[in-house]
Amino acid sequence: MIFDHRTYTIQPGKTNEYVKIFEEFAYPVAMKHGLNLVAYFVSKVGTLNQVVHIWSYNDMMEFETLREQRDADPEWTRYRQKIAGMIVAQEDKIMVGSNFSPIK
Repeated sequence: MIFDHRTYTIQPGKTNEYVKIFEEFAYPVAMKHGLNLVAYFVSKVGTLNQVVHIWSYNDMMEFETLREQRDADPEWTRYRQKIAGMIVAQEDKIMVGSNFSPIK
């Protein structure tokens, strides 16, 4: 299993709006295309205005296939239009669980 760990830095003052739009528009599209959300976090202490998404996939092929299907969905384009200008920075990582990790 692999994990797609995404950290988004959102424009100050826009985090709540971004999360609401994600929940209302992006999450349903992701679920429709079989993406598996493991966790969704919003920073409260430390570096603020950050949102972290963690998604799981069986392997890189599934990662690429499901994301291509999602990206081709017109509702995904609608979501991207709604959040235009809200994201200041984005960091993406593909992670794997260590031998002793409770999640692998």
